[in-house]
Amino acid sequence: MSSPSERGVASHIPSIRRVAITHVPPESLERGERSFVGRDPINMVAARQQHAAYCDLLRGLGCDVVTLSMNAGFADAVFVEDTALVFDEIAVLTSPGAESRRGEIAGMAQALGEHRPLERIELPATLDGGDVAVAGRVILVGKSARTNAEGAAALAAIVRPHGYIVRRVGMQDCLHLKSACCALPDGRLLVNPAWLQLSDLAGFDIVEIDPSEPFAADILVIGRAVVSAAENPRTAALIGALGFDSRTTDLGEFAKAEGGVTCLSLVFEANRGG
Repeated sequence: MSSPSERGVASHIPSIRRVAITHVPPESLERGERSFVGRDPINMVAARQQHAAYCDLLRGLGCDVVTLSMNAGFADAVFVEDTALVFDEIAVLTSPGAESRRGEIAGMAQALGEHRPLERIELPATLDGGDVAVAGRVILVGKSARTNAEGAAALAAIVRPHGYIVRRVGMQDCLHLKSACCALPDGRLLVNPAWLQLSDLAGFDIVEIDPSEPFAADILVIGRAVVSAAENPRTAALIGALGFDSRTTDLGEFAKAEGGVTCLSLVFEANRGG
């Protein structure tokens, strides 16, 4: 057991400061790209309320929330995760697989440039941020329609000098890897096994979602907190039973546009990477 003086020192260590970059929901959200969901109408009043509550949750978890608006002319701009990857050392601007989203990158470069040195993936390589799940120094990259082999190879070349390795993961029946696989705070992977080639995850400890909630593997980790969509209560309860601080937020309108909790933000530690 630590002494009172040791506990006193620890209590004065400043908490980690995190930045969460988000984007306002564009008026044209309903016209965005969709692949594995239908065309249910989106209630924009409800979507804005859900987005505001999501941002409030991030603030409650200690994040400095930055809400951008410069890409409001792009229907999918609220899904900022696809446009960039942020590591401790660098930020990587992606090359989105959907042509309609490539114009978002310039604005994201401006937003991230003050936080990290920037690298960029260029065409013909394509890579969506939603296809990238990071577990320690291992970066899992989905074999999706949005991310090609050239995109995975370009990412591997960028991050290799910083000590990361890239592993590709087979997937089916979902848009992005993070729809089916995300890392928990202890390094285990929360997965929907029906949507993954599990042999590509050899060496990882696996936790399966409740099978009645196919989209529940998409989780946002902030410290020991794990944020999931309120639409997946059984998996949220499972996460809590594992000992994590399980939080939920209603994202029903964004689910209609194939979005989840990770899609709506880029969360990273401030003042890292030079």
